[in-house]
Amino acid sequence: MVDISGSCDARFARVREAFERNFTDRGDVGASFAMTIEGEFVVDLWGGHRDAAATEPWLADTIVNVYSSTKTMTALCALLLADRGELDLSAPVAKYWPEFAANGKERIEVRHLLSHSAGLSGLDDMDSPHIWYDWDGVAERLAAQAPWWDPGTASGYHAITQGNLVGEVVRRITGRSLGTFLREELAEPLNADFHVGVDPLHFHRIAELIPPPVEPSEMLEMEPGSIMERTIGRGMVDVADTKTAAWRQAEMPAANGHGNARSIVRIQTLLANHGTAFGKTLMSPAGCMAVMEEQTNGVDLVLGAPARFGLGYGLPNELMPATPNENVCFWGGYGGSTVVCDLDARIAFSYVMNRMEAGVLGDERGFGLWRAVYESLADS
Repeated sequence: MVDISGSCDARFARVREAFERNFTDRGDVGASFAMTIEGEFVVDLWGGHRDAAATEPWLADTIVNVYSSTKTMTALCALLLADRGELDLSAPVAKYWPEFAANGKERIEVRHLLSHSAGLSGLDDMDSPHIWYDWDGVAERLAAQAPWWDPGTASGYHAITQGNLVGEVVRRITGRSLGTFLREELAEPLNADFHVGVDPLHFHRIAELIPPPVEPSEMLEMEPGSIMERTIGRGMVDVADTKTAAWRQAEMPAANGHGNARSIVRIQTLLANHGTAFGKTLMSPAGCMAVMEEQTNGVDLVLGAPARFGLGYGLPNELMPATPNENVCFWGGYGGSTVVCDLDARIAFSYVMNRMEAGVLGDERGFGLWRAVYESLADS
């Protein structure tokens, strides 16, 4: 039996049980889960081990690469700037980044970047996956590149490029990298241990990611030359790279955020609780509700599955666990991490782990916790 540490309000005993089942029945090695309601923590759990050999315990301050759960942080940075009046989400990207207008992109709007509909889900030439460590080089390529489909007409999951696209807009407006802006404007004010670009002094706390049994590219039937193949088949990164200093210190705001469930929830509570979290009011309620404005709804050109996107977050559809409330947004990371914000119930919760499954959109570990949250609420 794995030792589970932390706290859990008695109302959410189902959540603790689901968290424990992830270890006993679903093979979790190390993980954390946290949840707030109306800005107050009601669950903060962690357990298991940081490493595949099960020699190092997962501690209260253990952090791990959460892959695309990072995207919720990047989106919140853009929403924060929009709420302050510094960023118009319906303006052309070229208003802030003039070079971006090249090759027919002058009409692409900032909201298209946030909804994965800009037609830039990958790079034309992928000579090495390590290109993602070169911020300026990637920005130059994206600015020069032509879109792969008519922007705004459909989503095509911008698995890694979304972070560079939104991050460059943030940099052009603020003069700060996305990682620096996130740290100074969200993580530090909210006392959240979340990093895009990790200082080496934190390396000893990072859990080892355990690769999935198969990669997404092996699960999907990808036609050579298709948008799916050009995005996932050529642009994906090796899980082994996450152990390197180069990966950890780079800023990849769609893929290499490091944190745990508690740190994610400390930041995402701001959105779920309508702009106020832990004594800080950083956004307006209207600025938070903007996330729910549907941008796309249909079969995603990269994921090959139905997807609904608001401004930077996914919106519920038939593939996701049911929720009783309308204003719910979410996303997750390759391997299984999950982030959910319910703006009706003012709930934020997150599940983070180190043993990866192959799914890009989540798996039964996170979904089971999702269901347990709402079952607990229905019972109370």
